[in-house]
Amino acid sequence: MKNIFTSSILTLSLALVFTACGDTKSKKTEAVSEEAVTSKTKMLDIEKPQLTFGFIKLTDMAPLAIAKEKGFFEEEGLFVSVEAQSNWKNVLDRVIDGQLDGSHMLAGQPIAAGAGFGRQAELVTPFSMDLNGNGITVSNDVWSKMKPNVPADSDGKPIHPIKADALKPVITSYKNEGKPFKMGMVFPVSTHNYELRYWLAAAGIHPGMYTADNVQGQIDAEVLLSVTPPPQMPATLESGTIYGYCVGEPWNQ
Repeated sequence: MKNIFTSSILTLSLALVFTACGDTKSKKTEAVSEEAVTSKTKMLDIEKPQLTFGFIKLTDMAPLAIAKEKGFFEEEGLFVSVEAQSNWKNVLDRVIDGQLDGSHMLAGQPIAAGAGFGRQAELVTPFSMDLNGNGITVSNDVWSKMKPNVPADSDGKPIHPIKADALKPVITSYKNEGKPFKMGMVFPVSTHNYELRYWLAAAGIHPGMYTADNVQGQIDAEVLLSVTPPPQMPATLESGTIYGYCVGEPWNQ
C-alpha cells in the first residue's frame, strides 16, 4: 500500500457542499436552506494555493494525474504541479527538506520517519491511494525452472497464488552453479520488502535478517534482497543483476 502525504505544516482545505431539498413554508426549514446555500458558495481559507507534489512512476499515482488533468485541484482553489521522482529515498528527502509540499509515498515511510529510521520527521498521511496490487516477477530462466514445480489446472495454466516452494529447487540449482540468488524490492520499509520476505519464508527459504550492523538484511540469507527503484526493475532484471523482484504495477506487466 502507498500513500500520498503532506508535511505537518500543510493543510488542504476543501469546500463542503450542502443542498436544500423539498419545498416548505417553515421558517426553520427556510433558515436551514439559506444556511445551506451560503455554505455551498463559501470557499474555506486556503493556507497555500500553489503546491508541488512528487510521485514515482507507478499505476497507483493515478489519482494525482487525474486530479491534475481533470481540473479537480483548480476547482478547490489549488494550483498543483506534479513532478516525477527517481526513487523513494529522494521522495522522502525532498518532502522533509521542503522541496515538495507532499508526495505519493510508501505507507511505511512516514511511520519510519516518525521513528527516526533514516531521517527524523513528523509527517501526515491524509489520503491512502492503494490497497494491495503488488506482484512478484521472476526472469524467464527462473520461471522455466519453476514451472514444472507449480500445480496446473485442467487447461495447463498455473494455479495462483504460486507458492515459493516452486522456487526453492531453483535457488539450490543457482547456488550449485556458484550464483547467489538475488531479488529486488523497492525500499527497506516498503510492504514489497515485507511481502517478498514473507513469501520466501513461508516456503522455508531464509530471506535474511537485519541487525544494527547489517542494514541490508542479508544475514544468513538464501536469497539476497536489495533495493531497486520501481521503474528500473525490468531493466535490472533483464541485465541479470537480479533474478526476480516485488514491485507495484505496471512493472509486473
